Amino acid sequence: MSAEKVLETMKKAGRPLRSGEIAHLSGLDKKEVEKAMKVLQKEGKIESPARCVWQPKQ
Repeated sequence: MSAEKVLETMKKAGRPLRSGEIAHLSGLDKKEVEKAMKVLQKEGKIESPARCVWQPKQ
């Protein structure tokens, strides 16, 4: 599932990322990344420490 790949990419990066960076690093389409991020946000798995950047919740 793309949500799992997005979360894994974020964890490997070790820093907050923008959706475009996640798309580039994961090889997924940006629209697919944004959909997956909405799911992860609803599930409480990611958070935004600053505007437009996201990271996994600790």
